[in-house]
Amino acid sequence: MTAGIRFKLSTMMFLEFFIWGAWFVTMGTYLMTSLHASGTENAEAYLTQAFGAIIAPFVIGLIADKYFSAQKILGVLHLIGAALLFYESIASDFAAFYPGILAYMIIYMPTLALVNSVSFKQMTNPSKEFPWIRVFGTAGWMIAGILIGWLNWEQSGSLALTFKMAAGASLVLGLMSFTLPDTPPGKKGQKTSVAEIMGLESIGLLKNRSYLVFFLASVAICIPLAFYYNFTNPFLNEVGMKRAAFVQSFGQFSELFFMAAMPFFFVRLGVKKMLAAGMLAWALRYVFFAYGDAGNNYWMLVGGIVLHGICYDFFFVTGQIYTDRFAGERFKSAAQGFITLATYGLGMMIGYYISGPIVDHWQTSPNMHDWKSIWLIPGGISVAVMLLFILLFTDKKRVETQPGLDIEEPSPNVEI
Repeated sequence: MTAGIRFKLSTMMFLEFFIWGAWFVTMGTYLMTSLHASGTENAEAYLTQAFGAIIAPFVIGLIADKYFSAQKILGVLHLIGAALLFYESIASDFAAFYPGILAYMIIYMPTLALVNSVSFKQMTNPSKEFPWIRVFGTAGWMIAGILIGWLNWEQSGSLALTFKMAAGASLVLGLMSFTLPDTPPGKKGQKTSVAEIMGLESIGLLKNRSYLVFFLASVAICIPLAFYYNFTNPFLNEVGMKRAAFVQSFGQFSELFFMAAMPFFFVRLGVKKMLAAGMLAWALRYVFFAYGDAGNNYWMLVGGIVLHGICYDFFFVTGQIYTDRFAGERFKSAAQGFITLATYGLGMMIGYYISGPIVDHWQTSPNMHDWKSIWLIPGGISVAVMLLFILLFTDKKRVETQPGLDIEEPSPNVEI
């Protein structure tokens, strides 16, 4: 890969996640303060992410993989996205805001796969080259939060500007996409079934009890995860944290640190303990939020944010590695697609549906909530999922001995 292509791919990845981080973190605060949305309406807005995740495979499988070059579709989607994001910045109420955010997430979620496709096409050794490109995406999300905090948009009631900032970045990436290296459709002329698009070819893996337990735990742990995405920023602003979006970027610093440290922990802990530690971190995070405040217990708020590295890396990244190893060469792509659809689609959808009414139930006055009672609910769900996982899960791998004959054997810790 030449230095010029590496620069373009890094810039593409930076802008891709800068756009998302620019509005997604603070959208709840914007809706509940500027547009006077309820907790349920806020959850409905975040629910559009799950709808986008469910629809995205069809956009990729039926269009990008068969008819048009990935970089051209990426450009068109981001240009349309720029217009939709600008519209969101001037929407007068939630009724006007919701259709725009629904349309935006339906076109944005497919771009997450498209930027990966464009990147992988240029690489000879993706396992070594891709992390150095993908890290710029995390940097983009972090920089967006830092800018929002530095510009003081949360305290000044200017969060509509986050959508305009994201619209500008989307316009830049849309135009830039047409200069990216060509990534032609990989399945041109081939027939693609719905089962293949959704990864349902791997559904047979669920016959294995251990993998079924992991799969169900992955879906269930996304329910408390939805609480975090929906309401952390409104919560932090409500309890008086200054520059909350900036402080939330500490979670991405933590993610980078624990991503780098994962080989160390993986060899020593193995799959089961890594996954359990990730779920325990979710429970601990919500306890910190429940009892933290902007005074003497400020450290608990920051601690809950910094736990993001363990919450995400230890469970979701470890889960991706476990799925890849368990599924084997034949089913690994389908299995990764299926688990992503189940977690970010079904799991997050359930979480978004239940989190809004819970927050509304514990509203004590306009723009004030009993956050202790709210956060202990996803904390309790996390503990319940963790305990069931520990009791029922055993780390075993499939070994194909003959066609149609699978046996299980204990799986040792593996290095990554």
